[in-house]
Amino acid sequence: MSDQRSWYLIHTKPRVEKQAGENLNRQGYETYLPMVKTRRRRNSRYIQIVEAFFPRYLFISLSSKTDNWAPIRSTLGVSRLIQFGGIPAIAPVELISLLKSNENDLGFQETEKKEMKTGDKVTIIDGPFSGYSGIYNKKKSTERVTILLDIVGKQSEVSISEHDLLLA
Repeated sequence: MSDQRSWYLIHTKPRVEKQAGENLNRQGYETYLPMVKTRRRRNSRYIQIVEAFFPRYLFISLSSKTDNWAPIRSTLGVSRLIQFGGIPAIAPVELISLLKSNENDLGFQETEKKEMKTGDKVTIIDGPFSGYSGIYNKKKSTERVTILLDIVGKQSEVSISEHDLLLA
């Protein structure tokens, strides 16, 4: 008789996905927590942080025949096992495979950011020009770019942080 295992989804308490996974691992459960490196604005600067790819969620591999599911609920950091109609929700094995194959050498999810090219239409998402659209001009430094904004009928070159832009 084979031990049929499936991946299930656990809802964790806020910002403790990693600790919940470690606590479950210590109890002998296999877990998977996809992580991503991202930039956040703090005190008018951008810093790089590592966070869960799916905030407040982690995956756990369980057998409905051989594993004891009772300790999961009371594990520190775990809020609950995701269920629909009282039945634990099974995560497709293809999703787990895709997430694992999308990791870089350091174990972080690859989130591809499209490079902007001269002439691309962009929208400003933060700062004093938030909501305006313009045309990407060129990269000025490691984090600054220039864009062309139509201000009172005249195109003006404006220097802005590349993190404040989205491709339109």
